[in-house]
Amino acid sequence: MKHFDYSEPASLDEAVALLRSGPAPASLIAGGTDLMVQIKEHVRQPAQVINIKKIPGMDEFAFTQSHGLLLGALVTTRQVETSPITQKHYASLAKAATDFASIQVRNRATVVGNVCRASPSADTLPALIADGAVLRIHGGGGQRRVAVQDFCTGPGRTVLAGDEIVTHIEIPAPAPRTGKAYIKHGRRSQMELATVGVAVRVTLGAGGEVADLAIVLAAVAPTPLRAAQAEALLLGQQPTPELLAATAQAASDESRPIGDVRGSAAYRRDMVRVLTRRALEQALQEAQQ
Repeated sequence: MKHFDYSEPASLDEAVALLRSGPAPASLIAGGTDLMVQIKEHVRQPAQVINIKKIPGMDEFAFTQSHGLLLGALVTTRQVETSPITQKHYASLAKAATDFASIQVRNRATVVGNVCRASPSADTLPALIADGAVLRIHGGGGQRRVAVQDFCTGPGRTVLAGDEIVTHIEIPAPAPRTGKAYIKHGRRSQMELATVGVAVRVTLGAGGEVADLAIVLAAVAPTPLRAAQAEALLLGQQPTPELLAATAQAASDESRPIGDVRGSAAYRRDMVRVLTRRALEQALQEAQQ
């Protein structure tokens, strides 16, 4: 293992100062489940590692009906998986957290860390995008907010500047008559990257029509993909079986998968169709309750 400087800043400003003036490249550590493996395997060789665990407020986990859910950068996937709040109001995110890695890893890995990893097959990203989540970012230029949908620019790449830190995730409270679902497909649901993942959020209007909708696909494009053309087919319409099938096919047509050891491009496109239909049915069932 290559030598690196190690710091434990007591504030965000101190952490940003280290990012700006310390030796480069620098890596932040919260859960460390990705970083430590990558250092040991020489995938990443940071000159400094900055531990953010002593920064106040980074472990915040709070929900109100008016402001929604706030997750600090130290909140683990296990906390999200087991929380009655997320299970009730953010079922797709809770399911995505359940499907993430092993229980040992989920007790350490953070949701923000999974987001910042920017993997096309990340479990939490599709659910967060479908829920309209926004990131709070702190850096040398001050604070800003970025929608999770706009955060990833490619595999392992994000809009973060070198001196910026994601501090929190804001997730709006769901509207009445809203249902959510996340389905991950792979040889195993845990301990493996998704071959295909689909997150759906559906809100029904007073007449049973689809008033709002989000369909987000994982592992079928360089970044998580919002299936806007598929959504347009169903918005404002009664969700008949025929229309659900057409929407699922449209989502498949929008996907841009590659073939690899986990599945061919054609197989992934077909699974997008199957899983989108199932996720829509699950979300609609919840919304109608």
